[in-house]
Amino acid sequence: MWGEMMGYGWGMGFGMISMVLFWILVILGIVVLVKWIGASPSSPAPPSRTALEILQERYARGEIGKEEYDQKKRDLLL
Repeated sequence: MWGEMMGYGWGMGFGMISMVLFWILVILGIVVLVKWIGASPSSPAPPSRTALEILQERYARGEIGKEEYDQKKRDLLL
């Protein structure tokens, strides 16, 4: 009698572990599927910056001086 119950104990333990792993895989599969479907390939690209905007940012960060900024701005606006 005890031998039979001990045999069932191990089998039930592995069965429960495999069932939990199965449900974890199912849930992960659903999450991946939802993310894949939700990823829109036609999402708009971020607006590109113009050369003048980049120049203004460089001047604001102090990467270039006033004279260089003015010269490059004149070159861009011509």
